[in-house]
Amino acid sequence: MVSFTKLFTAGLVATSAMAAPMHAKRSSSKRGAAYNDISTVSALADAGTISWAYNWAGDLSGSLPSGVEYVPMLWGQNMFGGWVTAIQTALSSGSTYILGFNEPDMTSQANMSPSDAASYYQTYITPWSGQAKLISPAVTSSTTAGLGLDWFESFIGSCSSCGITGLAVHWYGDTADDFKSFVTKAASAASSNNLSELWITEFALNADVNGSADPSATAAFLNEVIPWLDEQSAVTRYSYFMCAENYLLSGSTLNLAGKAYVS
Repeated sequence: MVSFTKLFTAGLVATSAMAAPMHAKRSSSKRGAAYNDISTVSALADAGTISWAYNWAGDLSGSLPSGVEYVPMLWGQNMFGGWVTAIQTALSSGSTYILGFNEPDMTSQANMSPSDAASYYQTYITPWSGQAKLISPAVTSSTTAGLGLDWFESFIGSCSSCGITGLAVHWYGDTADDFKSFVTKAASAASSNNLSELWITEFALNADVNGSADPSATAAFLNEVIPWLDEQSAVTRYSYFMCAENYLLSGSTLNLAGKAYVS
């Protein structure tokens, strides 16, 4: 959902010199933080229930709270130039996973055909398979032919030797039942392609991203789906969209939705 242009403009794709040493993971929690402003992660980390974080980039752009692992992402083609330096820094600092491209099935995001994405993945991400676990490009929950899990199936068919260990997906919708149904389908897609992990790196109610968010409604949604996610053996990690004002935060503190997310 987040575009590279937006991140670059905000100054969030930092040089590798800004990367700080990582720390051991706080716990085995699946829960993570998706952030633009690294200072916002503290509000979630203070609750002690998140173990990882990412910012749609290859560099930290600051320092994460102790015990929170940074997971770098190769967002798309606009990041190829600085990728090698960024990923070397992240891995040497303790990152154990690499996230693939951001919504390559969408023209407004990484925008790649499955075959091009497979070629880029093999060139830029597969070489690091001995040093980190590799997660697939994150696809949308679209059910349109050629998008979402359909795009993923085409991609993985061209990338069977890419060293991928997990599938990443995004979901935006209106009900907990729809979310659970999609995650179940994604888990089946991962299993049928011999992938041992499923990451939901963005998920949110449509109201949370279209300007009509109701924190109490979001809290009710999260109170239902978070325990369910924690019970799903196929789900390795997840992060709600996102650690920011009017999403999980009000100012520098957790709002109702944020409190539900970390409870």
